[in-house]
Amino acid sequence: MARPEKVAEVQAITERIQSAQSMVLADFTGLTVEQMTVFRRSCRESGVDCRVVKNRLARIAADNAEMPVMKDHLKGPTAIIFGPESQIDPAKIVVEFAKENEAMEIKGGFIDGQYLEPAAVVALSKTPSKDELIAKMLGSINSPASGLAAALNGVIAGLARTIEAVAKKQAEAA
Repeated sequence: MARPEKVAEVQAITERIQSAQSMVLADFTGLTVEQMTVFRRSCRESGVDCRVVKNRLARIAADNAEMPVMKDHLKGPTAIIFGPESQIDPAKIVVEFAKENEAMEIKGGFIDGQYLEPAAVVALSKTPSKDELIAKMLGSINSPASGLAAALNGVIAGLARTIEAVAKKQAEAA
């Protein structure tokens, strides 16, 4: 008979797997407690959830969440970084942290139930965030309007200079 706390943990992991837009699996062997604390803090600040779970419980949760492919990658110490709100943020955080801390190794990731190799996780981390893409799109939309405004302003400024020159000439003639 399974202990109630383990059943609850499996249920919590299953819910995280099902609600996550993306996940990254990382091996944290060799990281100090301080480094892991810094990593978890950066995850929380970005709205990303980092969990270190027993592989046996994570395998059961993967079956419950209908992601059996995940079980193949749960070997050794594993941190699962869940992205409930973003497909890119978990990859960005893990890759950035792994650059500064060579002890962290990316095992792979998942988007929409599809496994991503570690290289694909790194490539995903280079994708601009949703906010960056929106800003670029708004800049692109605003660019023609800004150009039109500048062109009209130039015509009006030229007309104003011409009227001023004519007014000066008439004032001198009078």
